[in-house]
Amino acid sequence: MKSFHEIIRRPLILTEKGEKQKEDLNKVSFEVAIKANKIEIQQAVEKLFNVTVMDVNTLVMRGKPARVGRRYDKRPNWKKAIVTLKEGDTIEFFEGV
Repeated sequence: MKSFHEIIRRPLILTEKGEKQKEDLNKVSFEVAIKANKIEIQQAVEKLFNVTVMDVNTLVMRGKPARVGRRYDKRPNWKKAIVTLKEGDTIEFFEGV
């Protein structure tokens, strides 16, 4: 089994949509390991941030084509997890941004 730090790669808070979800719906987004399932993601978020997770939605973001010199290549696929937190719970990691 992977460690919790290997499952949760980084937070995704760069977009207006992500910021609006955090404020209005109490949802936060993470980039997670491509092979992680919803149960592993839920356990990792609960242990790392000491919050209660109500729901986890995942989606695989397909890699975009990118130009490398004269040829075209594809960036790797990655997985996004949108985690719904219990009402009143927040992750302080996001509060300072």
